[in-house]
Amino acid sequence: MSFDLTFDCVLDLRCTVAESPVYDDRRNCLFFVDIGKGALHRADLTGAGHIAWTFDHGACCVGLAHSGRLVFAQRDRVVLFDPESGAIVRQIASIQAERPDTRLNDGKVGPDGAFWVGTMHEAAKRQPVASLYRVIPDGTVERRVGEIICSNGLAWSADGSVLFHSDSRGPWIDRWQFDPATGAISERRRLAVLDEASGRPDGAATDVAGNYWSAGVSAGVLNCFSSEGELIRTHRFPVPAPTMPCFAGPDRKTLLVTSLRHADSSEDSRAGGIFAARSPVAGVAVHRFDDRRL
Repeated sequence: MSFDLTFDCVLDLRCTVAESPVYDDRRNCLFFVDIGKGALHRADLTGAGHIAWTFDHGACCVGLAHSGRLVFAQRDRVVLFDPESGAIVRQIASIQAERPDTRLNDGKVGPDGAFWVGTMHEAAKRQPVASLYRVIPDGTVERRVGEIICSNGLAWSADGSVLFHSDSRGPWIDRWQFDPATGAISERRRLAVLDEASGRPDGAATDVAGNYWSAGVSAGVLNCFSSEGELIRTHRFPVPAPTMPCFAGPDRKTLLVTSLRHADSSEDSRAGGIFAARSPVAGVAVHRFDDRRL
């Protein structure tokens, strides 16, 4: 893994908080959200064909579904969204709607066909009151991990046997044994503890070699860890705050990374854009939410 990445800005949108990039291999496009503006975006990998939808109830993260629709997390609910019609089809589940100080944050579809999504505490003095949830297509919500401040960094190994998960304010990265058939998790182990200088762990992705790529949002870096927690390489990012990587393209070797733009606007004008680099190793294929009976 001794290589350098060269990042180019492929989509200069100046998003407030661009997050949750997911590559749709059927459409050969990227979906992602701007949390700050409550918007869901679609664009080609070159940045062309850009479309955006905005929502009063927010936009937190997005995943693909078998039907071609998207499983989409808003502030306190999970819905199905049809990108062809631009409409929310139905609500699947409500999560922590009784808590105005939390919201949904990072989420991904797992090898089990369920949508895994976590919450974060938004109060000025953040507390470990957030959780990680598993949402199955019939609307059942299962709380799987508690005492989190800001749930983030969901990703699975290529064979689906390992789940990676982080707390951006912990700030730590954990790994779990994962059963792709049932979604059961066990044998929790702490992989890494980070800080502001090394890069608090934000969104993440995994490659087929078993490595875990974590956006170091506080340090302007993309950290690559082995499956055992060894820091293999730290890649400098062109703007101060990368938020989440994903692997895209037919060979899954186009590494796309979202970013955020700080409120003072004194940083690089490309902050909040989407950046791309070529990776020598392919990413793990994206899973789809099993909505075929909905």
